[in-house]
Amino acid sequence: MTKRLRLFIPLLFWGLQCFANFDVNANCTKAYKCILQFKLKAARQAIDAEKSMHPQNSFAILLDDYYDYFWMLSTESKSDYDRLKENKSKRLNKLEDEDKTSPYYNFALAQVNLHWALLHARFGDNSAAGFAINRAYKQLNENQKKFPAFLPDDIPLGMVNVALGALPDGALKSVLNIFGIKGSITSGINLLQNATLHLPKSAHAMYYDEAVFYTTYLQTDVVNDEQAYNKMLQYTTGMDNSNLLKSYIQGYIALRTGHSNEAVHFLKKAPEGSEYQPYPYLDYLAGLARMNVSDKSAGNYFNKFLQTNKGVNYIKDAYLHLAWEALLDGNEKRYNAFVQFVKTKGYTYNEKDKRALKEIAGVPYNTTLLQARLWFDGGLYDKALNILKGKDAGSFTVKDDKAEYYYRLARVYEAMDKNMPALENYQQAIVTGKTSNTYFGPMSALRAGNIYEQLKDSAKAVSYYKLAIDFKNHDQENSIEHKAKEGLKRLKR
Repeated sequence: MTKRLRLFIPLLFWGLQCFANFDVNANCTKAYKCILQFKLKAARQAIDAEKSMHPQNSFAILLDDYYDYFWMLSTESKSDYDRLKENKSKRLNKLEDEDKTSPYYNFALAQVNLHWALLHARFGDNSAAGFAINRAYKQLNENQKKFPAFLPDDIPLGMVNVALGALPDGALKSVLNIFGIKGSITSGINLLQNATLHLPKSAHAMYYDEAVFYTTYLQTDVVNDEQAYNKMLQYTTGMDNSNLLKSYIQGYIALRTGHSNEAVHFLKKAPEGSEYQPYPYLDYLAGLARMNVSDKSAGNYFNKFLQTNKGVNYIKDAYLHLAWEALLDGNEKRYNAFVQFVKTKGYTYNEKDKRALKEIAGVPYNTTLLQARLWFDGGLYDKALNILKGKDAGSFTVKDDKAEYYYRLARVYEAMDKNMPALENYQQAIVTGKTSNTYFGPMSALRAGNIYEQLKDSAKAVSYYKLAIDFKNHDQENSIEHKAKEGLKRLKR
């Protein structure tokens, strides 16, 4: 071998290494998995080691963004958001100069845009969120055309489609309408379910937990899938018990689907230790779940959340639940003190905190209706039914309480698969709530439409969906109207 050739060969391989810009090696896989498990200290060490050993590996840029995203999920800190949000443009600028022939090129760009779209929206920066979603949507569609077999794309593309398809009228939707992009809930869910089905046996198996994270959330909070809880149990079977994300998914989905006793169990089993990033939100969820099943320790979890939380969300709602606890205990002084905290503490970036202010604006909650509401949310339908059947509409002197009584009774009957009494009480709630600005009337019309749609009575379903839209100037108006319009679309009316 000539001396010139011996010099050329190392240069050749050096050049190949320089342009292998997205190397998902063992160290990167470890860092990614640690992030998803909320083991952020270990993730930080692995990312920094990767940067030191392989400074040309652009996958580390994406890992940095995942790290910031999960950090923000755990802290909910506005100051951290303001400090870290400049990283988005810096990372995008770096990634745009990388290997455009890799399926990770547009995937990485889209993931950075999507992470920050979600964070922008979380802190009320809807214009920035809209622009970021638009970019992510275009990048993912381009990637799907170039690399249709690249399975990781299905996760963010599915999420964007569902989110866009389900977005009610509001500031964020107004921004997105400028770009003329529309999503599809059905297409999005199909993409996510395809990912959860095929990822475990693919070369991209490491993305399974992330697919489960988004799929279960969207099936529960957006699609309202009746099988969301059972699907979650199936999906999370393949996740490691040492994964804090698994405990979050199980606890959150159980709580949101009327399985509060199970939520208490899942959250109690959450792994602990110094290797995990502190996540106060789990204490807030535990407080909600325990209060729904009349567990007297609920207040301890709300207080722990308020003491350790450095973020801006759910503060007002936590104080609201402490106020409700005092109200149910008959402690008026303590109730009034917490009402003041709802008014003066926390922020209103989050819908639950906005609603908390409305909840305490009038007279104190009727304790019968409040207890029935909590038991219903907890899945204790027999208890909720018994306390409501112990009263009648004439027991309530406030008009809005009458509407809520019928609405709560209808919700319980519907949950118990007793459609006829559910429909009768929804109709009473519609009549009683016609001149109110509460959501009981329009929500009753929406849910009656859902029942008739399930019963294949399209004419009545359409009638009730239109009735839900006809209600104006009430709580949750955008959300209810959007869901009613989606119902009309399904029925092609």
